[in-house]
Amino acid sequence: MPRVLLVEDDPGIREALNLALRRRGHEVESTSCAESGIEAIGVFRPDLMLLDLMLPGMNGVQACRQVRMTSQLPIIMLTARSDDFDMVVGLDAGADDYIVKPARTEVIEARIRAVLRRHEGQGGAEPPSEVQGALAIDRSLLAVTKNGQRLQLAASELKLLLYLADSPEHVFSRQELLEHVWEHGYDGDLRLVDACVHRLRSKIEDVQAAPRYIQTVRGFGYRFGPL
Repeated sequence: MPRVLLVEDDPGIREALNLALRRRGHEVESTSCAESGIEAIGVFRPDLMLLDLMLPGMNGVQACRQVRMTSQLPIIMLTARSDDFDMVVGLDAGADDYIVKPARTEVIEARIRAVLRRHEGQGGAEPPSEVQGALAIDRSLLAVTKNGQRLQLAASELKLLLYLADSPEHVFSRQELLEHVWEHGYDGDLRLVDACVHRLRSKIEDVQAAPRYIQTVRGFGYRFGPL
């Protein structure tokens, strides 16, 4: 079972999540602050991080940004509020998904599985694929480069790019992307798609206001290209 690093400052919530995840077979390391959580990454070597948004000292957004400077460790943000601003800031910082507390253990487990599938199961044996100009995708290595420089993409960003690039010029609705990339189904949050597109554009586009690769089709959704 995946190893989970839990960073949660509320002792009651931390203990409850720790126990619930262990009952489901996970090996869990838990900590109450971001600084010790970041230190634990190198020692515990988790498969995924559950990171509370509101932490004393360094908050969850700051911690997520620091982790993303050196690692593509899957991160699910935990937040006590469903506030749009909190969600967007967390996703823009590099989180792969977010969960509003309190949440049932079954929901948390399903989100963990979905994020890890995106992180681990994105590649096949296809040869490298050169894509429009400076952007290149190597599906065998799950690597994306721009002007020869490798880009650091979170799991959700990479899967979204691969999914769109598989069907150039095809327009996908946000609901379709939510189902195929995040595996959330009809009850998922469409804002996940918009936040991920925004984050991905900041890394692959020369001019975000005039995107060349991930294009918006107003009233419908997004497409890759046209080539």
